[in-house]
Amino acid sequence: MDQLLPYFQRELPGINDFLEHEADQLNGLVRDVAKHIIGSGGKRIRPMLTLLFARALGYDRDDYLDIACALELLHSATLLHDDYLDDAELRRGRDAAHLVFGRTETILAGDALLALANAMGARYGNPRLSWLLAKGIMETAVGEIEEIEFSRNPSLDRETYMRIIIGKTARLIECACRCGAALAGGTPEQEDAAGEFGLNVGIAFQLVDDALDYASPTSETGKPEGGDLREGKITLPLILLMEEGDEAGAEVLLEALKEGSLSEAQSRDVLEQVREGGYSEKTREEAARYIEKAKACLDGYEPGDELTVLRQAADFVLTRTK
Repeated sequence: MDQLLPYFQRELPGINDFLEHEADQLNGLVRDVAKHIIGSGGKRIRPMLTLLFARALGYDRDDYLDIACALELLHSATLLHDDYLDDAELRRGRDAAHLVFGRTETILAGDALLALANAMGARYGNPRLSWLLAKGIMETAVGEIEEIEFSRNPSLDRETYMRIIIGKTARLIECACRCGAALAGGTPEQEDAAGEFGLNVGIAFQLVDDALDYASPTSETGKPEGGDLREGKITLPLILLMEEGDEAGAEVLLEALKEGSLSEAQSRDVLEQVREGGYSEKTREEAARYIEKAKACLDGYEPGDELTVLRQAADFVLTRTK
């Protein structure tokens, strides 16, 4: 990780300043909401991946911030809408936006960020970038919709679970990587390799996120411990627990999740069972397999600093604790 941190530290101030400037241009009704979510932190992995792939393909201009930060604004918009729909209390250790500013302002801010992201992507006059952004938005929305449907009728369905995390998380990371390659004028093969890298990193990222929900305290993740369980979300640690447990117990748990009747005592019991069974660790092992697939996608690229940082960024996904 010796090159990853210095690279991020060098580029992040410019990314953060650009995001702040764009948020400042929004209407006063939604400006503070947008700045609340943008200023709450975040790893900025999406804009960094756009930058890294552009430079890995020889892009040496300094106009990458519009498209790179468009991906971060899209992500921020989904967080605002997601927290509203989930009635979440915390985001990155701070009160969720809808609790601070109100539900109407939060939804409108999410809409404004989506519109602003599209406008930023269109500044290049590059149809491919505009198409990629539109596709990323649509696929993310589909993933969120499928997650809501799944929570209303939960089951031990790994295929549906994987389709959901690909849609709600991995596609936007794939989009960030593809945008970097497209900005640099990469070949279709180079863009596809970048996209496959992002897709696999995105899957691993969400798997680790789902593992952290059962394994890390709120002080580290900035989200309530066991929040996914309390929101009725079926994620891989819970699927693994139910697959290895008795069928009757799994049916009782699924019914409680479906009806929203899971008690606090039941939640604590499930959390303890997941920990004792090592299901968070097994979820991380699954994530590691996707990281290896991601790194293999870089084999056709010319060696260089950006490629080294991309590999280290992929490895970092597995080690994060928040």
